[in-house]
Formats: sequence, structure tokens, C-alpha cells
Amino acid sequence: MLSLRLPWARRAGDRTVVRNALSSNAQSIDVALLWVVGTLLAIGLVMVYSASIALPDSPKFAAYKPTHFLMRHAFSIALAIPVGLIVFATPMRFWQRWAPMLFLACLVLLVIVLIPGVGKVVYGARRWLSLGFTSLQPSELMKLFVILYVADYTVRKQDYMQQFSKGFLPMGAAVAAVGLLLLLEPDLGAFVVIATVAMGMLFLGGVNGKLFAGLVVIALSTFSLLIMLSPWRRDRIFAYLDPFADPLGKGYQLTHSLIAFGRGEVFGVGLGGSIEKLHYLPEAHTDFLLAVIGEELGLVGVLVVIGLFYWFTRRAFEIGRQAIAIDRVFAGLVAKGVALWLGFQAFINMGVNVGLLPTKGLTLPLMSYGGSGVLVNCIAIAILLRVDFENRKLMRGAA
Repeated sequence: MLSLRLPWARRAGDRTVVRNALSSNAQSIDVALLWVVGTLLAIGLVMVYSASIALPDSPKFAAYKPTHFLMRHAFSIALAIPVGLIVFATPMRFWQRWAPMLFLACLVLLVIVLIPGVGKVVYGARRWLSLGFTSLQPSELMKLFVILYVADYTVRKQDYMQQFSKGFLPMGAAVAAVGLLLLLEPDLGAFVVIATVAMGMLFLGGVNGKLFAGLVVIALSTFSLLIMLSPWRRDRIFAYLDPFADPLGKGYQLTHSLIAFGRGEVFGVGLGGSIEKLHYLPEAHTDFLLAVIGEELGLVGVLVVIGLFYWFTRRAFEIGRQAIAIDRVFAGLVAKGVALWLGFQAFINMGVNVGLLPTKGLTLPLMSYGGSGVLVNCIAIAILLRVDFENRKLMRGAA
């Protein structure tokens, strides 16, 4: 058994984490985590097909086959498997070494996507780079790379995390630069996720409490100002507060989402039986996929999805805690960052679908249609599995 006198097992809580990790599972890979992720991907694939099968009936998508979005989504998942295997085989020290360069490279991509004629415009937003066979959304990559960068920054600047000028200010400037570029696209939803994840990781990394409180106040003030200065964002807020006040205008999406949940009741109308997906509910296969799940699979289906995301988020935090307990701070912060990112984005998407939060253009991780999103989500899962793999390897070697 692992000696409790080892330097990385100083605290009683850390010793418990290490002991539990050693005794609970001797496998090198977290099979349960793989099953949960695989289940979310499988449910998402089926529901994307169900939500998009009627889209070719619309003149806008008349050139598409009923299986168009299914095949593209399946291609993204299929591409994610070999990429994920390569990422899983990559040691965490590689990601720590290259984290700053990856962050800067993605920052350059966010600049390139804003160049007219280069960035692809969809619904008035310039967020995509065309790669021929698919499109790349740099903001999705930035969600992952900012996690790596903040984790590396926290490790490198640990001695200065209590100081404003050397600890907080450089990271605040980096996040502000990302936010400025995202707002030019515009993509406020991605900025909210990135800023929240970065703040959460700084808090977990030991930033000064007063500085963190100030950061929260500044962030909330900034987002409030952005909303108040933008008429269309203001309209979204008012529509969220009372969607049925203008059900054919500002509240159109949310009212039809709520109708979908209402029709589904407890057990749903049956797979494929959704009415709202028949050109009533916009973006049914992306932002409002959960509403289709609620209509076709009912409250039971929604609770299954919520339960799977809860289990995943809790397990990711546990992996991060195990890594930190054995002095693998960078790996631990990355694992917790992945948990914050996917858990928080899932929470926002679900909140928007049920009317608890204002409408935001954020997809449901691992499930909604979107090549870049699914691919980057799977890469993040592969890194998480790598953190867990190295945890187990190190703890078995020390046993």
C-alpha cells in the first residue's frame, strides 16, 4: 500500500483521495467515464438525426438529404476517435510546455476569422474558417487552450498569485484580449464560458480572495454594460423574462422550446414524434436539442441527460483532485478546468432551453450538432483520460 509519509500525501484529505484511487480501480483507463461519454455521444447522434430529419422540407435546406446533418455529425465523431487516441497518447508535460504557444496560435486564429473574405459568415456572425471538407470554429479551440494556458500560468506564477500586478493583471489582460476578439464576431456566449472558466481556475489555483471578488464584480459589470449597450441583447433579456409577451417575435424560440417540454410531459411523445422540430423550433439540432429530447423522450429522457452530465462533471473534478493530491498541479487544474467548461456550458444550454437563463448561442456539449464543438469536446475528454491514466500509473508505481 502507498506510504502515507510520501511528500505528496501530506494532508489527511489528500491521503484519502490517494487511498481511494488505489483501492477502487486497478485499471489504467476509467471505463465508467468512457461509457458515460459514449452514451452522451450516442444519444446526441440519434437526437441530432431526429431533430434535423425534416429540415430539407424547408426551402433553405432543400438541397440537403434527410441524413445530411446525421452524416456530418457522425463524421465529426468518427474523426474525433483517432484524434482522441493521439491526444491520449500525448503526455501532459507536452501540453504544459506548449500551452502558451497554443493559446497565442488560437488568438491568431481569432484575428484571422475576422478578416472579410476569410471568415465564414452565418446568421450575421463571422465565427468559422472554411477548411473545405469542414469548418473550424476557433472559439471552440480557445475554450480548451485557455484551460491549458491558465493551468500553466497558475503553476508558473504560483508565488505571485496573491499580487495584482504580477499575478492577476497579466491573465486578466489575456482574457480581455480574447473577449474583445469574440465580441467582434460577435460571440458573447463563448466569451461568458471562457471568462467563467478562467476565473474559476484562478480561484482553484489560489488567487487572492480580494482580487477574485474584484474580478467577479468587474466581470458582472462588464457583461451588464455589454447587454445594456446592445439593443438586440437587451431584447433577449426581456424576452427571457416574459417570452409569451411577444411569442411571435422576441420570445419565439423560448416559447416553442417550452411548448416542446410541455408536450413531452413525463415519458415523451416517442422518438421521432416531435412536432416542434417541424420548422417551429429554430436551431432544434443545435442550441435547442434538449427541447427535442424533452418532447420526444419526456422528463425521463431529460433527467437521464442531466444525470450523465452531473456524473461526468463530478468525476472530472475528482480526477483533478487526485492529481493535485500527488503534486501534479498542472494536470489537476486542467482536469478541473475541463469539468468547469463542459459542466458550465451544459448548465447554460439547459437553462436556456427551459427558460431559466436568457437565450445564448451555446450548444449542448458532446450532443448538439457542430463539428468543431464535438471534436474539441472529445479532445478535452482525451486529455482528461490522460490525466487520470498518469494518476493511476504514478500511484501504482508508488504503491
